[in-house]
Amino acid sequence: MAEIFIEVKDLESSQRLDTYVSKNLEKFSRSRLKNGVEKILLNDKIAKLSAKVNNGDKIFIQWQDPIPEALIPENIPLEILYEDENVTVVNKKQGMVTHPACGNWSGTLVHALLYHWGMTESKLDEKAGNHRRGIVHRLDKDTSGIIICAKNFNSEEWLQNQFKERRVKKEYIAIVKGVPKEKSGSVKINMIRDSKNRKKFTTTDDSSKGKFSHTVYRCIATYGNYSLMKLKLKTGRTHQIRVHMKYLGCPILGDPIYGTKDSLFDSATLMLHSKTLGIRLPQNEDFTTFDSSVPIRFKKVMHKLHKMYQKIVWK
Repeated sequence: MAEIFIEVKDLESSQRLDTYVSKNLEKFSRSRLKNGVEKILLNDKIAKLSAKVNNGDKIFIQWQDPIPEALIPENIPLEILYEDENVTVVNKKQGMVTHPACGNWSGTLVHALLYHWGMTESKLDEKAGNHRRGIVHRLDKDTSGIIICAKNFNSEEWLQNQFKERRVKKEYIAIVKGVPKEKSGSVKINMIRDSKNRKKFTTTDDSSKGKFSHTVYRCIATYGNYSLMKLKLKTGRTHQIRVHMKYLGCPILGDPIYGTKDSLFDSATLMLHSKTLGIRLPQNEDFTTFDSSVPIRFKKVMHKLHKMYQKIVWK
């Protein structure tokens, strides 16, 4: 079952729901909306295709996405940071989905890895987990940076144990809107799925609900009302850093889910990057650290901030 959530915008006047969706989402023709969709909600209420929508309305669509029988390798360029007979370490570009799932049965990191490893195809069986072949951890689609992938079963098991036992060091950088009250600290709180929007997560003070999450943060520098942050993950919950930064009152710049529009950087995409990964490689007790370069999108934002504001370094 696949889902999508969209907010209506840029309308000059009211429009039929099916007309708006078919014009703004390529995968949904008006005929597919009639025949392939399980549920449509308009502002959290069941809606007809003929319902009128206006700017600010929220549309939720749930549909059945046919599952392919096999994953076909795709010749998608990858930035390889390290590779041996057991692992491939990739600097994942922003916009690439990590592994196939409903709504994303092509163009993923797994498809690119299958091609890079010289495989012809991988029979798809979700129960066997081979739609995530080689994936032992993940990055959000809009998060760029380091991800380590296993090339064989033994390596996959080894790496999974490293993550399960929390022996991995993961460090991110982010540009956020706002300045934290404390220059460094940690967020320790439970996270649960948002009851109003299943695509989002939120925090809760009720320790009996959700899952515990822990992020250590340090503000490197501030530029007016913007901050450059260094973040270390102690747990690995979905959207963890993004939710924790919002919790601190400093949402990540360019975050389409947890952030707000910014007139100074109206075209900014998610400013979150997995910069460093430390892990013990298969059959090797030595700790290996991988580091990636700062993305161009970060450099462009930082250049503008340097020109507009005085840099205040926090030590």
